[in-house]
Amino acid sequence: MFRLLSKESNIFSIPVYIGVLLLIVIGFNFLDFNTLDVISAIITFAGVALGYFCFNSIALNYQTHLPLFLYTAIVFALYPGNLDIGIAVALFTNSIILLMLTNTDMTVRKNSYILIGAILALNFIFLPTTWPMAFFVILHIFGTSDRIGLHVFRLFFGIFLIAISYFGVAYLLGMNSWDPRYFPFSNFRPMTDYSMLIWLSPIALMLIYAVWDHFNHFNQKSPTSKFKYSFILVFTIAQLITIILYMGTTYEYLLLLALPVSIILSRMLKFLSKYWMKEAGLWLIIFLLMIFKLAAFYNFNL
Repeated sequence: MFRLLSKESNIFSIPVYIGVLLLIVIGFNFLDFNTLDVISAIITFAGVALGYFCFNSIALNYQTHLPLFLYTAIVFALYPGNLDIGIAVALFTNSIILLMLTNTDMTVRKNSYILIGAILALNFIFLPTTWPMAFFVILHIFGTSDRIGLHVFRLFFGIFLIAISYFGVAYLLGMNSWDPRYFPFSNFRPMTDYSMLIWLSPIALMLIYAVWDHFNHFNQKSPTSKFKYSFILVFTIAQLITIILYMGTTYEYLLLLALPVSIILSRMLKFLSKYWMKEAGLWLIIFLLMIFKLAAFYNFNL
């Protein structure tokens, strides 16, 4: 199976995977006619579908089927059907931000920071716990921009535009009270029950090994590969901060890691020295994801 997924993807590959994704979303929601859940499902589908295009934009996986397949499998394992609309919006906005920041046209990247700031503000309105994404973008500006001050100003100006619009609309609607959830720095919910995550712990170990292996062979990597891998790692850390501080038992937060994890795991499998290790690693990932899905569905744990 690994050899099959290692083949180069073509122009029809992403539409096929998006079709599979659509079936997954419909399959989990066809009996639920709740309007909010339908809206959440549509936003989730759009966000995850945009994620498929991020693979080509980031260009770390040699345009093979493997990361696309892993991404689909991870989404299937973690998507509950009635996804919180805040997480759905976060998936959507994260994909848009990644597409903008990895655009090959430098002019587009430089001129998109106002829009990125606006998107970050919208993301915060729907899910305040995603504030680490702002630091990810700021670090990206410091690491890549030749006019740091200007681009940081544009970023915060975009945030300001959405903030002033939001407060203006809230004032007109008579919403004058402050919701403490918009200050997410005092209501941390660190995990205390890890029983469900035990099923995913081998995958976490694979990720740790993948990162270690990357830096162990760091000098052999091309400058482009070094930069893009670091980009993905910083993005992953931003999502991990949100997950560690706020996830609790809301395991849907793990969907925020679906894209970077699929990239990191697919690269790890590709660079393993033995073919049987690649095949075994792939099947182990699939098996663990299915076990996690069944454990969540039937509500059993270790």
